[in-house]
Amino acid sequence: MKLLKNITMSLTALFIFSSCTAQIPNAKTEVVMVYGNCGMCEKTIEKAAFKKGEAKVDWDQDTKMAQITFDASKTNADAVLQRIAAAGYDSEKFTAPDDVYANLHGCCQYERPKKIEVPAGTIESGVIEKPGPATAVAISSNEGMVKKHASTQSNGNPLSEVYSVYFALKNALVASDVSTAAMQAKILFDAVANVKMEVMNATQHTAWMKYEQKLSADAEKIKNTQKIKQQREYFASLSKNMYEVMKVVKPETPVYYDHCPMYNDGKGGNWLSTEKAIKNPYYGNQMLTCGSVTETLN
Repeated sequence: MKLLKNITMSLTALFIFSSCTAQIPNAKTEVVMVYGNCGMCEKTIEKAAFKKGEAKVDWDQDTKMAQITFDASKTNADAVLQRIAAAGYDSEKFTAPDDVYANLHGCCQYERPKKIEVPAGTIESGVIEKPGPATAVAISSNEGMVKKHASTQSNGNPLSEVYSVYFALKNALVASDVSTAAMQAKILFDAVANVKMEVMNATQHTAWMKYEQKLSADAEKIKNTQKIKQQREYFASLSKNMYEVMKVVKPETPVYYDHCPMYNDGKGGNWLSTEKAIKNPYYGNQMLTCGSVTETLN
C-alpha cells in the first residue's frame, strides 16, 4: 500500500511538472535585459513572469538577460515585463515601483539605472506607450499609472543586447559548458536578427550590413553542434567579426580584446571580454590564464 501511495504521488508530481513546462502555443521569444543579482532574484523574476500556457521566462544571473517565451495570440513581452517590474525588478522597458524595490531582500537590491523625469502629460493616464530605444517606463504601485522616463541603461546603443549575449557565450566556453554555449549561441542568433538598424547612424549601418550575416552564420554553427572543439573554432570566427563591428559601434563600457598565442596550433586566437583578467575560452581550465590584452575598446 505504501509503495502504491509513493507511485501515485510521483505520478502526480510528474503530471504537475509536465503541465507547468508544457510547450506554449503560438510561441514567440524575445530577449530583454532585466536587472537583478542572485538566485533569489531569478526565482522571483521567473515566478512573476510565469502564466500557465501563456508565458514563461528564463533569466540568466550572469548576463542579466531574460529569455521571454509567450503565446503571441494572448499576450506580449511588455505585459510580461510589467509583471516583473511589479515584483521589484527593472528592465530595459519598465522600472519597478520604488517601494517594491525597497522591500526586496538586501542581497537582491541591484544597482538601478538612473532616470530623468519627462514632463507630465507625456503619456495619457492608463495608457502604456511602447518606449523607444533609450526609454524606460516606471510603474506606480499606488495608482497603476504609467509614466515615461529617459533611461541611461542602454544609452541608445543598438547592439547592447548582441554584445551582452556574446559575453555570456564566451563565459560558457571558458567553463567548457557545451549546452550553455549552444543555448547562448541560439539567443545571439536571434539577437542579431532583431537589431534595430533604423537607430544606427550611417557609419554604424554600413559596418553592420557588412558583418551581420557573418555573425549570424557563426552563431548558427555554434548552436548546432554539441562538440566543444567545434564551438571554439566557430567562436574564433565570431570574435573576429564581432571585433570589427565593435570598433565602429562602440561598447558602453571598456571591452578588452584578448589574444591567445597557443590556440590553433600556434596560429593564435582572439576574443572580447569585459574583464581585464584573462579567462581563456579556447582552453578553459586547461590553460585558463593563457593570453594577454592587446587592445581596449571604448
